[in-house]
Parts: sequence; C-alpha cells; structure tokens
Amino acid sequence: MTPTANRSRRRAVAAALASLTAAALLAGCGSPDDTADPLEPAAVPQGKVVVGSNNFPESILLAYLYGEALKAKGLDVTYKHNIGSRETTYGMLKNGTVTVMPEYNGALLAYLDPKAVAKTAEGTTAAVTAQLPSHLAVLKSASAENKDAVAVNAETAKKYDLTDESSIADLAGVAPELVIGGSPEFQSRQQGLVGLKSLYGLEFKSFKGLDAGGALTIAALKKNNIQAADVFTTDPSIAKEKFVVLKDTKNLFAFENVTPLIRKDDVPKAGQDVLDTLSAQLDTPALMELDAQVQYEHKDALAVARTWLTSKNLL
Repeated sequence: MTPTANRSRRRAVAAALASLTAAALLAGCGSPDDTADPLEPAAVPQGKVVVGSNNFPESILLAYLYGEALKAKGLDVTYKHNIGSRETTYGMLKNGTVTVMPEYNGALLAYLDPKAVAKTAEGTTAAVTAQLPSHLAVLKSASAENKDAVAVNAETAKKYDLTDESSIADLAGVAPELVIGGSPEFQSRQQGLVGLKSLYGLEFKSFKGLDAGGALTIAALKKNNIQAADVFTTDPSIAKEKFVVLKDTKNLFAFENVTPLIRKDDVPKAGQDVLDTLSAQLDTPALMELDAQVQYEHKDALAVARTWLTSKNLL
C-alpha cells in the first residue's frame, strides 16, 4: 500500500470512530435540553444574587452598597461590574444574567417609554412599574438624585456669558459653534441629543462619543476638546473644574432618583426590605460625599460602601 493510500485509510478509520463516539454520546445524554439555544444566557443559580453596575463610578459604588447590604442579610452575592449602558443591563435583567441593578427612575422611564411625562418622583416610579414585565420590579426610590445635565466649561461660559442662572435654551444661538460630548447612547436617546433638538431646538456643530459622564468626558471638557457635555449632577468635578451646569427649564432630564431594579422572584423579602431601608437613608448630599471619596480621594469603592453601611447600621 502506498503512503498516500495508508494516510487515507487512517483518516477514514478516525472519522468512523469519531462518528461512533458522537452517536454514543447523543444516545447516552439525550434530553429535552439538547434542543436549547446554546447562545441563551444561563439563569443565575437559585439562591444567588448577581448585582450589576453600569460603566461609571457611581453605579459601581451603588452596586456595592446594595450587594453588601444584601450579604449582611445572608444572601449569596456576586458582582458583575462595568457591564455597559442601560440598553445592555436591562436585557441582562430580563434574561436572568443579573438579579439587581442600581437605576435612576427618570432615565429608566425614558428608556422604557420615551414619550412618558411624570410630574413627581413617585409618579415617575409608578410609570416605570407600569412598563416593566411581571418578573421585574423597582423598589422604593431614594431621595438621592443624580440627574444628567448639560454643562459647559469655564472658557465657554465666559465667552458666551453663561452663568448658573442660564438655561439650556440660552445655547440656541451658539450651539452650532459647539462640540458636545457624552456617552455614545446620548446621541440617540430622548434624554440626549434627540430631546435637546425637539425641546430646545439645539443643533450642535458635532457630537463626540466619550463615556457616561466619566473621566473621558470630564477631561475633554476641561481641555476644551468639547465645549459642552452630558455630566452627572453629583459629580464633584463640576465644582472643582468650575463647569457651569445649565438649568433644564423644560424638564428634559426630569426626576433621577436612585432606585433598585430587581428580578422579583430572585430577591427574597428580607433582601427587598433591606434595600428599601438603605434607600430611605440615602440622600443627595450623602451620595455626593461618597462619590467624592471614590473619584477624588481615590478610595476603594467597596471600602467606602461598607463604611457608610456600617454608619447606618446596615452591616
């Protein structure tokens, strides 16, 4: 037999053995699960709680506050940090990859129903509840509020005579000269460029995709690479860098109370109760102080969360 024929015979035998092995495995392991979509995310094991966070420092801090408080009630908690935008995290809650997420009631409502208008924080949360699937729920909102806001840097404020008393509407005549920055999602959201155009008539020179009120956005605004930006009102860099936050007179950004979003059946009553207790004690000054410790004093977010929880008798 020639070397070529010998190699062909070996390949044929190997193929036959592989087929027999596969058939045996299928025969021994057959079950209804064999038809499951292999791309479908696996649900969180029963009894475990996965606390997620978006990709900005405050969300990570809030996730630690929630997670450590839940641990203190005996729950088995793990973390999934820096997931990304709401477009991603909401889907992960729906499919069971994540169990708990720190949210902001107004921003969540704008995502679920861009046309919704709520006149109170309670009304905002109620409107969110009406939009959620039955297996998801929002718990009590904190008084702590962190709104999206449009801010300009000190150089731009001086050039166009903008002060803390100025509103977003005052950009109408100058927006075509300004580059605005924010997360990529800000470009297509109602609580973003879409709403700034429809409510305020603003059309900017261009948009620069950066991050969600994070270090990239703050640095670009500070260096004047962008002249306006989507920032978070609890960000300590606003005062430090002398950014001017413009008043939102048309309530584009509305209410933004910190609110836990959960999978109802995966967080027991004791866990829900402790998150409600936590929310009742978290106000805006406290959140700003915690943010400053993490973002400017560079303290570990987990340690900051645990210290605050201890001070509130939640650990």
